[in-house]
Amino acid sequence: MSDDWKERLLIRELVENWAVWRDAGDWERFRTVWHDDGRMMATWFQGTADEFIKVSREGFEKGVSILHFLGGMGIDIAENRAIAQTKMTINQRASVDGVICDVVCTGRFYDFLEKRQGRWGVVLRQPIYEKDRIDPVDPSQAPALDRQRLESFPIGYRHLAYLQSGLGFKVKPDMPGLTGPLVEDLYRRGRAWLEGKPLEMALRPPE
Repeated sequence: MSDDWKERLLIRELVENWAVWRDAGDWERFRTVWHDDGRMMATWFQGTADEFIKVSREGFEKGVSILHFLGGMGIDIAENRAIAQTKMTINQRASVDGVICDVVCTGRFYDFLEKRQGRWGVVLRQPIYEKDRIDPVDPSQAPALDRQRLESFPIGYRHLAYLQSGLGFKVKPDMPGLTGPLVEDLYRRGRAWLEGKPLEMALRPPE
């Protein structure tokens, strides 16, 4: 097996472990997929990996139900850096206007990765939210959604945002979707990362 394929397998294992260990509440092993300066961006949370683990653990222990399913993956490697894009769905179950519902959001995990001291780790995870839907768990019921509030959220994750904001979360209103300037800027930042630029420079808005 070539060295390139070995690195790709290691990265794939890392991304898959993120979903398995996070959803299982295996917090000690979940911490190992991150570098110490790792950061997480999500609709309901933006901050350090340690902060994300803390709030995820608190939610898990309170019964918050968020599950992740992974699909195909594309990986670009430049020496000790990589960008991994992984097809995914986020499934969150909660009460929506008094009705237990599942929200399924489809998109991609866009991961900034780096190999340090022989170990790959996540430096930044930025999901891309492409489309979502809401389904009542009991099909004989349906939540009476507030159409104006629903349509105030971006189309790629508006049902997820509706559910999460109803639970009291402050939802970030400008996450990248399938198309548009936000996702184009994310791709630009990914290219800068692979070119060896500091993460701060890769995150800088275009001039």
